[in-house]
Amino acid sequence: MSVLLIGGSPTEHSRSAALLDGVEQRLHQLVDARRLPVDRLRVRDLSPQALLLADWGHASVARAIEQVAQARALVIATPVYKAAYSGVLKVFLDLLPQTALKGKAVLPLATGGSPHHMLALDYALRPVLQSLGARHILPGVYATDVQIPKDVEGQYRLVTDIGQRLDDAVNLLLQEGLRMPIAAGFAPVPFAQVRCSV
Repeated sequence: MSVLLIGGSPTEHSRSAALLDGVEQRLHQLVDARRLPVDRLRVRDLSPQALLLADWGHASVARAIEQVAQARALVIATPVYKAAYSGVLKVFLDLLPQTALKGKAVLPLATGGSPHHMLALDYALRPVLQSLGARHILPGVYATDVQIPKDVEGQYRLVTDIGQRLDDAVNLLLQEGLRMPIAAGFAPVPFAQVRCSV
């Protein structure tokens, strides 16, 4: 069982990548990496020519498709352009087999310049994920540019409300998407110590 984080931004340092970083940090805080490996796929790192020419046999594309096949859950992050997800993500999703997401849970994330584009998750990305057979598409997280500002060092950072929404989304991914219990602060009790009265 593993989680694959897919970055659909055409740029290396982006707000959508900052959302993926936030998800990755939260997954590592909540679950031991041996129990739930987390992999990352940046679509921008794949061969552009292979993507545009739909060259499934190209090593980078074949490896990416295999990563999707091996993952139990996906977290897909994309910037929103022209009220839709990024073109680089579209090209990659078009290369996936029709049942590539069958049996998988998917958490969609998106960033955009204003709140007016938040429905792109539901009206543009969700139908494609459903057509690829996703078992469970979780409620997405959309953040505006103002919610992921740059700090004094030029790095993107998440404001508090986006951090809290990512907390909720990751908990939902683990509990509903992967059926993994979240520790509630109590130590496990061995069965031999359980006492019952009638």
